[in-house]
Amino acid sequence: MAENLRKTFKEKLRPTPEQERQLERVLWHCRTLYNTALEQRITAWQRYQVSVSRYQQEAELKDLRAEFPEYAAIHAHILQDVLARLDKTYQAFFRRVQRGEKAGFPRFKGRNRFHSFTFKEYGNGARLDNGVLVLSRIGRISVHWSRPIAGTPKTVTIMREADDWYVAFSCAEVPSQPVPLTGQETGIDLGLESFATLADGSQVANPRIFRVAELNLKRAQRRVSRRKKGSTRRRKAVKLLAKAHQRVRRTRADFHHKTALALVRQYDTIYHEDLQTANMMQNHHLAKSISDAGWGQFCALLAAKAAYAGKRAVAVPPAFTSHACSGCGVLVRKGLSVRWHECPECGTSLHRDHNAALNILRLGTEHSGLGQSLQARTQPVGAYVA
Repeated sequence: MAENLRKTFKEKLRPTPEQERQLERVLWHCRTLYNTALEQRITAWQRYQVSVSRYQQEAELKDLRAEFPEYAAIHAHILQDVLARLDKTYQAFFRRVQRGEKAGFPRFKGRNRFHSFTFKEYGNGARLDNGVLVLSRIGRISVHWSRPIAGTPKTVTIMREADDWYVAFSCAEVPSQPVPLTGQETGIDLGLESFATLADGSQVANPRIFRVAELNLKRAQRRVSRRKKGSTRRRKAVKLLAKAHQRVRRTRADFHHKTALALVRQYDTIYHEDLQTANMMQNHHLAKSISDAGWGQFCALLAAKAAYAGKRAVAVPPAFTSHACSGCGVLVRKGLSVRWHECPECGTSLHRDHNAALNILRLGTEHSGLGQSLQARTQPVGAYVA
């Protein structure tokens, strides 16, 4: 039976100049509301040691809309979502504090740090009419469709990016589209020398997208630095820089999509490392390369595509997968500069990443059970390898 999933469909908008100005005004007022609500929370705690909740602030929206006509012209659900975002940042802050992690307090949003607003209920302020997006108080906006949406639309988000305006429909009950089973499974080791190494020894080359574009990005950044702040030429240079970064992001996402799709089509079950990229980024020698590879984004895409195709992507704890011998399980310690695995016990000789991919495949097949998430292990991997 096909599984129903949740999926987001993002399409480009074609607003008129007047509609663009209206969208900009909505963004401006949403950002102002966010900063005002944040200031209210901070002031209430500093002066009276009182925590202001999201629902208390939402209750004040009625008076706000009655006093300020510019907010009365904005759909109530948009304003409620702004307060929900602020509350979400607060909850995330306190959650990190309780875990003892590095916690950044919620910040005020500058004019270039607030890019979207959301209608939290499809059909109430935002709907589709014969392929045209109809927004409350704004009107009918043409959509450049790349594909039909599926499932039941739940929320509608309008966002501004470097090149244009976009709409994102979050849909529930999207039917999966199973891909024919191949009866094969593999383990993949993510790396920097090659982006991924499979259990059969094949490798996916690392495109190093940011490194290739770095020279052009530096030139664009220098162009911004030379312009006078507040000038029209500086705004144009900033827009060109934003488009250059957008091109890098989209190129990386395109590579991730194509690589994940190829793996899902070839294998029924894919085991990969459950990497903690935030911890790995602490190494300043490798941080830029790790960020360029985008392992976290790739694993999320791989899991989503596998579920959509009726396949499985299972995360395996990565501890000792590079050191344990895939042949006998003996731990062979080696630094990052050592790229070849030589086992003194059984004589296994192969590339370090190939050895890790075989260990990931072995761990996945032995401990995946019925597809449940694996729990972190405290013992060396070699203890689990026959």
